[in-house]
Amino acid sequence: MADGDAAVLGRIVKAYDVRGRDDELTPAVAAALGDAVARELAEPGGELLVGRDMRPSSPALAAAFADAVRRAGVGVVDLGLVSTDAVTFASGELGLPGAMFTASHNPAGWNGLKLCRAGAVPVAIDTGLAAVRDRAATGPGPADPRPGGHRVLDVMPRFAAHVRGFVDTARLAGLRVAVDAGNGMGGLVWPAVTDGLGIGTVPLFLELDGTFPNHPADPLDPANLADLARAVVAEDCAVGLAFDGDADRMFAVDATGAPVDSSLVGAVVATRTLAREPGATVLHNVVCSRDVPEAILRAGGTPVRTRVGHSFIKAEMARTGAALGLEHSGHYYFRDNHRADSGIIAALLLLEAVAEAGSLAAAVAPFATRVRSGERNHRVADPAAAIEVVAAAYADRPQDRLDGLTVDLGPAWFNLRPSNTEPLLRLNAEAPDPDALAAVLADVGGHLAAA
Repeated sequence: MADGDAAVLGRIVKAYDVRGRDDELTPAVAAALGDAVARELAEPGGELLVGRDMRPSSPALAAAFADAVRRAGVGVVDLGLVSTDAVTFASGELGLPGAMFTASHNPAGWNGLKLCRAGAVPVAIDTGLAAVRDRAATGPGPADPRPGGHRVLDVMPRFAAHVRGFVDTARLAGLRVAVDAGNGMGGLVWPAVTDGLGIGTVPLFLELDGTFPNHPADPLDPANLADLARAVVAEDCAVGLAFDGDADRMFAVDATGAPVDSSLVGAVVATRTLAREPGATVLHNVVCSRDVPEAILRAGGTPVRTRVGHSFIKAEMARTGAALGLEHSGHYYFRDNHRADSGIIAALLLLEAVAEAGSLAAAVAPFATRVRSGERNHRVADPAAAIEVVAAAYADRPQDRLDGLTVDLGPAWFNLRPSNTEPLLRLNAEAPDPDALAAVLADVGGHLAAA
């Protein structure tokens, strides 16, 4: 491998996946990663699942990756165009490691790679991704005299049937739903799953187009929900759903076009899950609203608080046997989906609740008792030192370090976490009302400015 490509690997391999611009994640780099992944994650003589999203660079990257996998003596199961949650489903069902070429919500001109071990077990920097990076940087191993084979598998029919098994599909008939796929993989998954269910879909940008001609496939940014909000109102829809680029995250707007807080969606999904499995354990990460564990308790479940990040959620699900894991960022993990996250499963559960309650607003109303800041980024010179400054300022308040710093202010709370990739602290806060929230943000922001 060229020296420049080795340096690129150091930049584009992140905490949970690979992300880089098209001039960084080139076919040559993809080939190096393919050789490394085959030797690190696959069984000799075994097979590896390979899927890709709709970005213009994805076909060439997936092809270079697959060729290198086969040269290493590992067969390729080519899933073609597919969502990330369909790849993890296939990994769980078939007992094979998986690779998905996608940059998720990143803009055009980027691509990436998400990996899992056999059984949809996540691969993060300390559970195999660093080893893949280092192996790729040293160059390919010897070619196997018996190259791996290649077969094509259309996993979508089986995946669609699996997803429909999470809900009573008869309840969904007659719902009118606006769906914004942002020209991402939701445009493939939504029709495949909902065909024949009697849902009236108002489609927005279901055409697969990785140049994102309408808006970025990043529904976490409220600006990217504007088209969906207008369509919901204009077309008299009960709810609007938005998916990110690889369709593993889901966000919602109500009948008035107002975005619905992801913690409230999580509370609804948890309640639906607990209705089917009373007494189950449900995980929620440290930045979820307090409304979430309260909803879990009211529904007869056991809430367990976790760190942010899919590898931590999935490990804790395995340890506790939790039926569900929730992240405020729009990820919903289901034990019966091999502990993997799925935007489309969460979407159907939310629609089931809307059908029962009569509206999305009514479905979330029992859980909407507080106001939240959303994630606020603060650039600081030394994140670790800044956290200690804030901790000292609130030394008289209960604190924990499960993930960054969480401070309990009685009716309010906040969490500060360092970014994995930048000198940033991510601030999330919650309070009983807007004035109290503004006071918390101003106070914490003042301490950070002085740090």
